[in-house]
Amino acid sequence: MSTFNNYAFAGKRAIVRVDFNVPMDKTTGLVSDDKRIRAALPTIQQILKNGGSVVLLSHFGRPKNGPEAIFSLAQICANVSEVLGVKVQFAADCISEEAFEKSKALQPGEVLLLENVRFYPEETKGDHSFAEKLAKHGDCYVNDAFGAAHRAHASTTQLASFFPNDKMAGLLMNAEIENAKKVLHNAERPFTAIVGGAKVSDKVLIVENLLQIANHIIIGGGMAYTFYKAMGGQIGASLCEEERVDTCKEILDRARTMGVQIHLPEDAIVADRFAADAQTKIANSGEIEANWMGLDIGPKAIETFRAVLLESKTILWNGPMGVFEIPAFEAGTKNIALAVAEATAKGAFSLIGGGDSAAAVQQFNLSSQVSYVSTGGGALLEYFEGKTLPGVEALEA
Repeated sequence: MSTFNNYAFAGKRAIVRVDFNVPMDKTTGLVSDDKRIRAALPTIQQILKNGGSVVLLSHFGRPKNGPEAIFSLAQICANVSEVLGVKVQFAADCISEEAFEKSKALQPGEVLLLENVRFYPEETKGDHSFAEKLAKHGDCYVNDAFGAAHRAHASTTQLASFFPNDKMAGLLMNAEIENAKKVLHNAERPFTAIVGGAKVSDKVLIVENLLQIANHIIIGGGMAYTFYKAMGGQIGASLCEEERVDTCKEILDRARTMGVQIHLPEDAIVADRFAADAQTKIANSGEIEANWMGLDIGPKAIETFRAVLLESKTILWNGPMGVFEIPAFEAGTKNIALAVAEATAKGAFSLIGGGDSAAAVQQFNLSSQVSYVSTGGGALLEYFEGKTLPGVEALEA
């Protein structure tokens, strides 16, 4: 297998699978967060600097009925050009004759963005013949789309097979894997994992896997109330997955047996309804009155969690502590983010696990104060669940 840093790109067209599935502002029609585009810059720039040309391949949204303007990558082409500092050409399809002519005509230093690869159902089906057509666009294949590495799609897995000696991970993909491995296999202790979000069912596999490697697991967000229900607590109208109550009991029992400390929020900010202007108060997390719901962790929980984090040497964070998008319920997530930043400044290694956690540290302007912010929410989650990522496996085959 080739490696990115030693590959001779001069005179070659590199097909670079990127993850440009960026959010759009519905009012302006412009990219509202270009983090994923910027994350791919080092890979693209290095290929161009070394005398190659680049054919960018990406998905955008989840189109169901073929080509739709709302899912067209044409919307972001100008933004990619601006960020890259190079005029990016656009092909209104990814396997048409026009698209092949444009990629064939590329000169060193030029960049072509192909239309949304998901406009073809063959992409999500992992179709081999579709990947064979995509392969005609270049001389080598670089996968830099860690955010899509958990998808066994044509452009993330099958495409690699057409470049047995010319396939490689890009700089972003390599950085994502190296940082994840550092936490999963070489964590300095104490190792604390923060797991939040709404549902236990979304995070049960990662919690079960973390029991084998973490010293502390901090649990926040809506999922904490199912744990309190499992312990016989009163949680009012808080989110609860009844079918996961027994799972929570088993996790708590296993943690005790394995010597892993699970930290649940002792208090909560509760509201009489799910709204920005709801009436709120502080309550013990296992003593929430009927018709009240927990929407953030409380001040006691913040202090307890902060103390654990400041003693940690390795921190993994996946999932918010509450509904941080609403100002009335942002304090928990914000203070945990501040504590992670403080621990990092003291020498801890902190990995922010994509998705809402990445959005939170960005919202609170703390991205530069943690060790690494992943671009792959679902991919990183599956990696820490112990699963093999098809996009990574295809590069190693």
